[in-house]
Amino acid sequence: MRLVLLGPPGAGKGTQAVHIARAFQMPRIATGDLFREHATQETDLGREAKAYMDRGELVPDDLVLRMVSERLRRADASDGFLFDGFPRTVAQAIALEDHLADAGTPLDVVVRFNIPESEIVRRIVNRRTCPTDGSVYHLDFAPPEHDDVCDLCGTPLVHRADDTEAVVRRRLEEYHAKTERLEYFYWERGLLRDVESVGPVEEVTRRTLAVLDDIADGDAA
Repeated sequence: MRLVLLGPPGAGKGTQAVHIARAFQMPRIATGDLFREHATQETDLGREAKAYMDRGELVPDDLVLRMVSERLRRADASDGFLFDGFPRTVAQAIALEDHLADAGTPLDVVVRFNIPESEIVRRIVNRRTCPTDGSVYHLDFAPPEHDDVCDLCGTPLVHRADDTEAVVRRRLEEYHAKTERLEYFYWERGLLRDVESVGPVEEVTRRTLAVLDDIADGDAA
């Protein structure tokens, strides 16, 4: 199975990516992770990307694709892979499509997580984070046992500066401006499948795996 996940911030892509990767025993590939890996290992690609980031510039698409290409050549990606947060633009999608076509490994499906904006705002604005161990809580869905402190280490929880309604709505505007054409790009190719992302994590996972199982069964037929 080779797939891409799409969805606005707060739709639960990262959470679902973990469950999908485990269910299908495939690597989850996120460009942010690739940047950090190459930077930590001080590879040629990492040094090149760091130069852009240090100047506050976006890493160019060709460099991102070189990192992705290198990642896909590893043994664990030979039977499938999952892209989380990539591609972000039509230009990246076209480049990825060309690369996968050359390798004979085209995408099987693109899953789009749908969720009302009001629910996204509620999810993110009520999120709280432990600055010590990174644990994430939610005042409605997964509150800490004791008010405003981490269950694991007792550190006071923080409300991140970018978890405000104004910031969330600005991020949603940017997402829609950049991804509507990307969604149409994959719809045209018959790859786009929708999953409703409202409800408990386990229920969303069940819906997602049902879609992917249908795709897998169709490929096997």
